[in-house]
Amino acid sequence: MDPISAAALAALAGGIGGEAGRQAWAALGALIHRPFRRAGADDEAGALVVSSGEAELAALTQNPGELERAQRLSTALAVRAALNAEFRLALENWWQQAQSVRTSEGAVSNQVSGGTQYGPVVMGRDFSGLTITAQGPAGPRAVPADTHGPTPPAPGGAAPSAAAGSQED
Repeated sequence: MDPISAAALAALAGGIGGEAGRQAWAALGALIHRPFRRAGADDEAGALVVSSGEAELAALTQNPGELERAQRLSTALAVRAALNAEFRLALENWWQQAQSVRTSEGAVSNQVSGGTQYGPVVMGRDFSGLTITAQGPAGPRAVPADTHGPTPPAPGGAAPSAAAGSQED
């Protein structure tokens, strides 16, 4: 199994995906809290100490923005999955179910309709610190009575004159 990305773990810890994301995070917590049994493990002195992932999960829950904590959890999950086939299968199953939350994190659907916009239109998702300095026309342009629809701009982007739509004899 490929390691689960630190970015995906951080996003889930941070609450991405709304209720589905919270459920996926809770399910991962329940999985990690299962007893950790290694195949062929015994209580020999000098045995390798491996994290169950509980401490890493708690640390990431406290500060989901720290990718280093998310990377530690990803590593703990990968090591535990390598040492325990039952955990690996459960983790793979969890990851397949969490894919729907993870794949929807970048989905964006923007639509502008219902008229003419007289300024910048910004389409995207999750903006912060956004400053728009572009200035569009001050308002609606005059549309001559004998034309239908918006008047195209004059060459050079200048506003059309009032006589642009009329014919002269």
